[in-house]
Amino acid sequence: MNKKDVPSGRAISIRQPYVEDILRGKKKFEYRSRATKIRGRVYLYASLGPGHESYWKKIKLEPGDLPTGVIVGSVEIIDCRFFEDDECYGYKLRNPRRYKRYLKPKNQPQPCFFFPFKNLKEK
Repeated sequence: MNKKDVPSGRAISIRQPYVEDILRGKKKFEYRSRATKIRGRVYLYASLGPGHESYWKKIKLEPGDLPTGVIVGSVEIIDCRFFEDDECYGYKLRNPRRYKRYLKPKNQPQPCFFFPFKNLKEK
């Protein structure tokens, strides 16, 4: 990882094992209740809470098998669209990058987007 990987310094919080599927290139959308205008590369923060139990069974892993509470990689957000059938927004993802070493955020993670390393007093 280098500082040029995520020029904005922004991270998105996503639960495991969904982060793992993004890094594997299998998950192409992140679904949320709100739209975003954010585009470009963001850090992937694996939040502490686990995803739905049925999804863990589907990929044959268990909570604790994957890292949480750390930044595990990055991904590009290239679009956001509304899915009428599911009544939610999908953030279109591409080009995931897995980091060899995980990064511990210095700032408090938030439920969606946050700045893990920037001094909040800086512009």
